Amino acid sequence: MNTLIRHGKPWHRRFMMPDKILFGRAIDAVKKRLSGWRRPKFQAKTLDKNQPYPWEASYPDGISWHSTIAVRPLPALLDTAAAQFGDQVCIHFRGRQTLYRDIAEQVNHAAKGFQDLGVKKGIKVGLVLPNCPYAVICYYGVLKAGGTVVNINPLYSAREIKDQISDSGLCILVTLNMKTLYRKVAPRLEDGDQLETIIVCPLGGVLPFHEKILFNLLKRREVADIPDDERHVFFDKLIDNAGNPDPVIIDPYTDIAVYQFTGGTTGYPKAAALSHANLHTNTEQLMMWADGVTLGDEKILGVLPLFHAFGMTAVMNLGLRLGAEIILLPNFKPTEVLDVIQREKPTIFIGVPTMFSALNAVREIDKYDITSLKYCISGGAPLPAEIQTRFEELSGCTLVEGYGLSETSPVITVNPLDGSGRAGSVGLPLPGTVISIESLTEPGRLMGSGERGEICAEGPQVMAGYANRAKDNVHAFRGGYLHTGDVGYLDENGYLYVVDRIKDLILSGGFNVYPRMVEEVIYQHPAIKEAAVCGVPDQHRGEIVKAFVSLVDGEELTVGQLRAFLKDKLAPFQMPRKIEIRATLPKTLIGKISKKDLLAETAAEQVELLDAPASTGEAPQ
Repeated sequence: MNTLIRHGKPWHRRFMMPDKILFGRAIDAVKKRLSGWRRPKFQAKTLDKNQPYPWEASYPDGISWHSTIAVRPLPALLDTAAAQFGDQVCIHFRGRQTLYRDIAEQVNHAAKGFQDLGVKKGIKVGLVLPNCPYAVICYYGVLKAGGTVVNINPLYSAREIKDQISDSGLCILVTLNMKTLYRKVAPRLEDGDQLETIIVCPLGGVLPFHEKILFNLLKRREVADIPDDERHVFFDKLIDNAGNPDPVIIDPYTDIAVYQFTGGTTGYPKAAALSHANLHTNTEQLMMWADGVTLGDEKILGVLPLFHAFGMTAVMNLGLRLGAEIILLPNFKPTEVLDVIQREKPTIFIGVPTMFSALNAVREIDKYDITSLKYCISGGAPLPAEIQTRFEELSGCTLVEGYGLSETSPVITVNPLDGSGRAGSVGLPLPGTVISIESLTEPGRLMGSGERGEICAEGPQVMAGYANRAKDNVHAFRGGYLHTGDVGYLDENGYLYVVDRIKDLILSGGFNVYPRMVEEVIYQHPAIKEAAVCGVPDQHRGEIVKAFVSLVDGEELTVGQLRAFLKDKLAPFQMPRKIEIRATLPKTLIGKISKKDLLAETAAEQVELLDAPASTGEAPQ
């Protein structure tokens, strides 16, 4: 019997919508921006519409799936926090603390500066920034000016950044004055008339005084030489104004706040168009889920990248909603994270499994006091039970697992934070969120309790669609709900379990790695005849990238030589940790390279490979 029962009214009418606007308006309004595509209306496929969803009875006390959320434009999160907690610390970066009222003031100045550069509704501004105060200020400055933020991973190669600039249609880009970043974006000014302006943020401007002195003494060679021309605007000039941006009437349901690049079935990133309503609602859903938090009294450890959907919502936006002190770290270094936890006493830590695994593996971890943590959530990849148990023993804090996608702003399920969840599960659907399991062989048929199929999602946090990808939208929203590309099942209590992925993507350390893109780079080497990139199991990262290659007859190439060739063409997380050079690669009956056979052989040879790592071309740890 089908256990997924739907109410008579559409979810958006009974969940949260004020009389003024329904979420469905967003689809009508953004269809022109999304290549003429219009998201189909959901068609209920169950017979009994008077029964509750199975997860409702499993909800923690005090939390209702039917909770009402008054949706607002995203900048209201910061404005409200600044009004309530103006004299409290908002951003803590490398020892330098900035108050809520000061961050809000800088956002107003940045918003006015963006408007002076022409930012308004429909204008996209790219952020190529690591975790730092500029990332928060420019994100909210763009939104308050009326524009759309395009989050771009600063670890990407110059080629990938070029593609995302082109795909998104952005005309202004923000980055740091460091050579490693500026050199990847500066050439795009010469590509044509699309990218018009680069806003340059000096790293020294957000460092505490003593670090700024050391930076000027020791790191000057890493600072890029920025031309003094009209195409470059320094951050100080951007905010050199009265700080009174022109008011912008933002409709949270129709105006797109963020283009968040994600992966698709083809392996190429696509820009998920997330509205203000999508992102604001997801923040409020998480706020409801953490009903034990105290406004203005929490500290959240911000080591997840803010350019990542998980970090954007669960660290930055949720942190501002809480009036929390957001302790930003530009990168993850296990001992540094432990030092920060011990010294600054954060209460909330949101991360990916590899972070918790790395912390568990730190030598002499027992000497660190990390018991200040009250809430820890892991997402982005499956969380092994042994990693979860060990971290809970060390911290005394329950570590729970959640699940989501960039297309869903990103969180759709989380285990109860009180520890009452189910082992191996990614939790319960958040308030207003409906999870369905659709048959893999009979499209449109919903599966019953315990039956596996494709995970599908509906809810106010589900994207408006992929920008400029009409065909992809039709495929992703067939039947009226978002098809995630993941295989899973719901148990009788409404807990979701993810068991496999349909997408041919690799989840390594919380990052999506697109095999086809890596393969195309490998193929650029003239000695390569065939290449196949796969994800193989790894205890620390969940998966690692492995490349299988064969060589053109008569050519010679070592693993080291190929790795050197790839070094400046791939981001670090995309670089194959293992490379295996073979005489030939196995083929299917129709002549395609058989990744299934390669993975099966790898699994069978795992013990031998571990005994002789040099023969596999494993990258140094």
